[in-house]
Amino acid sequence: MHSKLKVINSFEEKKSEWEEREKSLPPLKGLKQLPKIPGITLDTARFLRLKSLYYLIREDEKRLLPRFIFKKPLKYGFSLLKSYLKKAPYVREGDFFYIGLKNKAQFEKEIQDPNTLFFLGFSYCHKPFECPSGRFTDQCIRDPKNPICGKCFIGKCANLSENTQLLFIPTVHYIGEKMLLAVKENPTKKISFLITACEMTLKMFADWGNMIGIKGAGVRLDGRICNTMRAFELSERGVKPGLTVVLDETQKQMLDLLSKRSDIS
Repeated sequence: MHSKLKVINSFEEKKSEWEEREKSLPPLKGLKQLPKIPGITLDTARFLRLKSLYYLIREDEKRLLPRFIFKKPLKYGFSLLKSYLKKAPYVREGDFFYIGLKNKAQFEKEIQDPNTLFFLGFSYCHKPFECPSGRFTDQCIRDPKNPICGKCFIGKCANLSENTQLLFIPTVHYIGEKMLLAVKENPTKKISFLITACEMTLKMFADWGNMIGIKGAGVRLDGRICNTMRAFELSERGVKPGLTVVLDETQKQMLDLLSKRSDIS
């Protein structure tokens, strides 16, 4: 009887190899003394979901609403109303905001389903200052031989992930368009996502994930986050001099989820 061969380049092996190489690389700028920014201001939190609706309509330069939403007004309108009637459009567990799901266990089940189209997305604001692709862009070279990519958590996830569609997110409308296209072009598949964003952004736009029927998790960023509408709108135009990060324990949880996705056949 043949013994079972060891799987070469499993997720854990690749992660260990990456982390060993990472130790030898110089630290990235801006990570040593991250400011502790307070949460969403009281003035900003007031009517935040309505503010998000107004912002999406006002800044809809690619005409996402007429291209997608207005073509099925009853379906999307009813789903959005149902979401608005909830006290919160998500279930929060630590830094994870589950949308269309009750808990982590449900999310793990979704991403381990081979029929699920899974998107892994990163807000541009936690790209390193030295990012070779630039920060305010949807590009990422994720070159494991590059010392910047080798020290970057985004580069790490991008290189370790399998069975995954990668997105590098400059604006809310960018990710909205990608999700709407995915729903339209893959009618027989379930759509799921794991996306990093500021807490304010997650609270503003979770209703829209419920509206189009996608299920997933938003991961709260820390550091130089947006906590006012002014800061958010500047960030949407690429004005983000500060750096955001995924906290260490949250990084471990994200990698654990990605390992489960990588295990599907």
